[in-house]
Amino acid sequence: MTAPQSPLPSRTSAARSSCGSTFLALDLGSSTGWALRRADGTITSGVQQFRPNRFEGGGMAFLRFNHWLSELAESSGPITAVFFEEVRAHAGTLAAHVYGGFLAHLEAWAEFRDVPYQGVPVGTIKRFIAGKGNADKQTVIAAVKARGFAPADDNEADAISILLWAIENYGDAS
Repeated sequence: MTAPQSPLPSRTSAARSSCGSTFLALDLGSSTGWALRRADGTITSGVQQFRPNRFEGGGMAFLRFNHWLSELAESSGPITAVFFEEVRAHAGTLAAHVYGGFLAHLEAWAEFRDVPYQGVPVGTIKRFIAGKGNADKQTVIAAVKARGFAPADDNEADAISILLWAIENYGDAS
């Protein structure tokens, strides 16, 4: 198992002292997978759609994302740390632009609220959950199901994987 990468330097102690905290894990994109571990240890997850419709400007998806993050934080209690899938290579230019937009809004949202955040490389997540850094989507979904979850799609499976990785590396709720 690979050692966890440190969060941003100013955030290390906050992420490491988060036992019994609320963690949010995200697989960023137009279909954002999310998984939330509350301070009491309960885990919920899902997929949130942010695709703009044809009558909206390009920034509306990001505004809805920001609003959704705030609503999630309000309904779940304070979020102690956010972990997200850190994608270093994209299939195309549009995917890179969409990911970059969501990442920028996530970072700004977290900075404004002083919430620590950390990207987790794709290979690290796949190696953690499926035993192989280049596991395909179906293998990751099967590995998440084997742990007792029922992800709707690969986005939710990725978010659950990130959350389980964060819990193992930064603190359990028990």
